[in-house]
Amino acid sequence: MVNYPRRLQLARLPTPLTQLTRFKIPGVDTEIWIKRDEVTGTEVSGNKIRKLEFNLADALEQGCNTVITCGGIQSNHCRATAVMGARLGLKVHLLLRGEKPEVSTGNLLMDYLCGAEVTFIPENEWSGHAGYAAHLQDSYASNGDRALFIPIGASDEVGLWGYVAACEELKEDFAQHGLTPDYLVTATGSGGTQAGLIVGSQLFDLPAEVRAFNVSDSASYFDRKIREDVLLWKQRYNMEIDEKALDIQTVEGYLGEAYGVAGPEIFDLIAELGRTEGLLLDPVYTGKAFYGMVSELAKGEAGRLPGAKQVVFVHTGGLFGLFPQQHGFAFNEGHSGH
Repeated sequence: MVNYPRRLQLARLPTPLTQLTRFKIPGVDTEIWIKRDEVTGTEVSGNKIRKLEFNLADALEQGCNTVITCGGIQSNHCRATAVMGARLGLKVHLLLRGEKPEVSTGNLLMDYLCGAEVTFIPENEWSGHAGYAAHLQDSYASNGDRALFIPIGASDEVGLWGYVAACEELKEDFAQHGLTPDYLVTATGSGGTQAGLIVGSQLFDLPAEVRAFNVSDSASYFDRKIREDVLLWKQRYNMEIDEKALDIQTVEGYLGEAYGVAGPEIFDLIAELGRTEGLLLDPVYTGKAFYGMVSELAKGEAGRLPGAKQVVFVHTGGLFGLFPQQHGFAFNEGHSGH
């Protein structure tokens, strides 16, 4: 029995687990199942809300009336925080990496609609964003407010609980569908979902090994980050787990040109899944990770997913990130739509 810390019921759970039936990889007969975490809610769609159930509970428990967090201009995490801040009566201050765009679309539009205060930090100053957040906390405190800083993606020892709890849900999913998946596959951008899946798989004795495809940074970064977060989690919540013995498998090679920049092969795959399954991925996270998974499955025993009879892909959302990148879809002129 796992004793969870205080948690807010914010996400629509459990999310469905469904099998892809029409999408095929030539020469591969692996069953692909999707954990549909893009349906955790409409405005809060995606994986971040699972983490925020714990991070925002922590903010309220500490008596905070303000939350400061950070991310890219199209951050799904910042959008989910802005929405939930409005619902819970918390002021939200977002630190976003880059210059303010001429037109606010996608996640940024929703940040503004939900009343978040937004500060843009240029790329060349981004390395100091945590210091800026600490300065903001002091500034709010001088006005009688109490602000909690939640790091990028809510990926810390508190947010880690989100996907520990998801593993308990997955255990029930597997029993219900009679599955013994070989792999749990996810995108990793800030490490929190990956960390929670690795720890949760161990706590709930899931049969699947976790494989994450990085959409930022490197495998060595996630190895270090996850061990650090799990150590803090272990100390804060008095949990027994050996963070040094964790099996952290991050598959490199599918990041592309940069975080948030996808090649034509990613857009083509997103469109193919939309046509064949009505499943919508995004070009920042899930599109790259799914493309990586498909590519590794096609390699068979030589790939990073050897012996895969069943895989579960965790759909972490990101739908709103499609709209700012719609130019990436090469829909053929004269295509009849039939």
